[in-house]
Amino acid sequence: MPNPKRRHSKSRTRQRRAHDALTAPQFYLDKDTGEPKQPHRIDPKTGEYKGRKILDVKEEV
Repeated sequence: MPNPKRRHSKSRTRQRRAHDALTAPQFYLDKDTGEPKQPHRIDPKTGEYKGRKILDVKEEV
């Protein structure tokens, strides 16, 4: 296993770690139901995307 020959500086380490921050997932509130949804996803309950029917959804028993 290769080991570093020299120690990395604090600034170099912090520059690398600057991209490790977690981001909150994006969502929007649906106009019809008012519940939060992820953008660019098919609605699993209705099977619609951008107002068009994409999937046939089976009703739960």
